[in-house]
Amino acid sequence: MKQMLLLFAICCVSFIHSGAATAGDVSGKLVIYTSQPNKDAQQTVDAFKAKHPALEVDWVRDGTTKMMAKLRAEFTAGAPRPDVLLIADIVTMEGLKKEGRLMAHPDADIAAYDKGLMDKDKTYFSTKLITTGIFYNTAAPFKPTSYKDLLRPEAKGLIAMPSPLTSGAATIHMAALTSNPDLGWDYYKGLAKQGTIPNGGNGGTYKAVAGGEKMFGFVVDFLPIRNKLKGAPVEFVFTAEGVSAVTEPVAILSTAKNPAAAKAFVDFLLSLEVQKLAANQGYLAAHPDVDPPEGFPSRDTIKLMNFDASQALANDKSNKMQFIEIFGE
Repeated sequence: MKQMLLLFAICCVSFIHSGAATAGDVSGKLVIYTSQPNKDAQQTVDAFKAKHPALEVDWVRDGTTKMMAKLRAEFTAGAPRPDVLLIADIVTMEGLKKEGRLMAHPDADIAAYDKGLMDKDKTYFSTKLITTGIFYNTAAPFKPTSYKDLLRPEAKGLIAMPSPLTSGAATIHMAALTSNPDLGWDYYKGLAKQGTIPNGGNGGTYKAVAGGEKMFGFVVDFLPIRNKLKGAPVEFVFTAEGVSAVTEPVAILSTAKNPAAAKAFVDFLLSLEVQKLAANQGYLAAHPDVDPPEGFPSRDTIKLMNFDASQALANDKSNKMQFIEIFGE
């Protein structure tokens, strides 16, 4: 009898250990759709695979707008491929959440993070802070500190900006500025009177100002900050009113075929180790304990503008129509 009890106990322990190993094992195939730059995406995937060598990772990269068009086509066909979505902005994620397209990850550890960066229902999680403010060529007639400075007469005809009809970051920036009671749509009307012609994305705006064709512009922070370190004649301004931010959120699709691996990937991105990797790649990490990259000010000096993703989603079409009325298509 004692031998039978002992054998039973051994079997139970063996089963528990086997089950724990299976639950913690990440294997199979994980499909990621991302808008990260190719180099950053490859570094991120390589670091994740080093921790989970049994896992096959297939990642597809494109801009957020094109990536979402691809995913929408897959939804229509009833065959969405990705387990994980890692894209530019939370407004897109908020839309997917409202459609029931995202899977919650209630065990994700976000205690260290600013609550405003995370979905309260834990369906998407911000991983970076890619802010948009103003920047200028060092040959500009003055050094701006406020958005309103670009309405000064000396700036007329000298302003470049990306279009929110093209750029996700510009869309977020437009929503943040126009919901600010001290700026609003009157500010964009003022920019139009200054002869500002929105065009393309952040890359073109950066080149126009860095090359001296224009003197001022709106752009994502890392372009002028990184290039200034290489000698470019540009300065980025974390404005008095605050900056807007896209936060490169990650989410698990409700149709994920490998949810265990998807949750492990989310946990990986939120870990202090990978937040430091983001800083090494030249971005502001979302984790408040990670030092900013070279060229950035300390985190406690950077003011983020108020932003409501749900409201921005609800107003997205009307905002873009208002923008077209002011600037044309």
